[in-house]
Amino acid sequence: MRNIDVHKLIDGAKFNRFHWQVLFLCALIIIFDGYDLVIYGVVLPVLMKEWGLTPIQAGTLGSYALFGMMFGALVFGPMSDRFGRKKVIAVCVILFSLFTFLNGFARDVTEFAVCRFLAGLGIGGVMPNVVALMTEYAPKKLRTTLVAIMFSGYSVGGMLSAGLGMYLIPAYGWSSVFFVAGLPLLLLPVIYYLLPESIGFLLHAKRDQEAAILLSHVEGSFVPQPGDRYDFPTGNTGHAPLVALFKHGRALSTMMFWVAFFMCLLMVYALASWLPKLMTQAGYGLGSSLSFLLVLNLGAIFGAVGGGVVADRLHLKTVLMVFFVIGSVSISLLGYKSPTEVLYILVALAGATTIGSQILLYAYAAQFYPMAIRSTGIGWASGVGRSGAILGPIVGGTLLAMAMPLHFNFLFFAIPGAIAAFAVSLISRSAFHAPEEEDPLAFAGEMGVVTE
Repeated sequence: MRNIDVHKLIDGAKFNRFHWQVLFLCALIIIFDGYDLVIYGVVLPVLMKEWGLTPIQAGTLGSYALFGMMFGALVFGPMSDRFGRKKVIAVCVILFSLFTFLNGFARDVTEFAVCRFLAGLGIGGVMPNVVALMTEYAPKKLRTTLVAIMFSGYSVGGMLSAGLGMYLIPAYGWSSVFFVAGLPLLLLPVIYYLLPESIGFLLHAKRDQEAAILLSHVEGSFVPQPGDRYDFPTGNTGHAPLVALFKHGRALSTMMFWVAFFMCLLMVYALASWLPKLMTQAGYGLGSSLSFLLVLNLGAIFGAVGGGVVADRLHLKTVLMVFFVIGSVSISLLGYKSPTEVLYILVALAGATTIGSQILLYAYAAQFYPMAIRSTGIGWASGVGRSGAILGPIVGGTLLAMAMPLHFNFLFFAIPGAIAAFAVSLISRSAFHAPEEEDPLAFAGEMGVVTE
């Protein structure tokens, strides 16, 4: 009889075909997720003109999906800790794909808002689960990098949304970009078949044989034997998952995660919803305005992947603080008249350090909390942060309705970055794991996390 240290086995595994498969499938889901989310900013200028929406009405309409995302993250994050990540991910994909597709048939604001809310449930619910799954299977040395690469799929989806919008909207109308969102429904059976279930969930459910097969894929040299016992501490201390977020000195860190998520998501969704409209107001045509949205998401890919690579070698906390400061400065400069090339650089920097920071925040939270409360920790940080995302489009619409000078709009979008940087600086001060919980991951120890 052997005692198998599952954490050690996964942490020390060499990156192989199985990791590629998990990375590809999770990234593919996030690409679809990002497409469905960014799509509103793409159609917003056309909708405002076609339906005669005021800026405040348009901002409010854009927030319905974000309300859905808040509830989706709060509900589906903890739910997967009980029912498995694979099933919950599938339900979320069905929700956001189906109702984004149906959005194309909306005849008025009410129908549009209902579809966006229901799609938002799936968009918000899938994020904490794919992050938790990728974190669980990633080798220790590549963990932040792989999560960042996976989550950069959000930006790829945003780029696809903007790129297709530039072509489809003038030719076929705004509904056409929503019809494309039905594609994941056709691919879902293949995704569900190939996507692995969480090792922690399988072992908790006493499905050791299935877990053993997956472990042999994770580490090719591991050969399961009859009678193997799998040691996989998850940090389950008997507390309800939400209560556990505030136990063992995690209270301050949990609150600061929530503040950082709130501020970061406020910046991200204010920009994603209003950047094309603000640039149109500044004198650029629709095609040029959508190109700024495309550059924003392109910058996010480089920011997320580059930040992840650096964070695996330095401190993830430091990378996040620097990103937030750069993001604030670049956004505040967007409101001033500059050559087009300079504006593109600033927009790319804004995407790299706002959407990129959002992605790195998910990676940070995933590595901060022990296994038993990981999805709950990510889900609640994301869910509470969604209130910032909800405010983003509304604040943008209110500022636009006040007819303030252009640079004031961008200055208001930049202020949350400074607050987020301060919140991140406080996260590690009171964080530690109890003796019965899994060991903190490498980055946490480097940042002075105390262990008992």
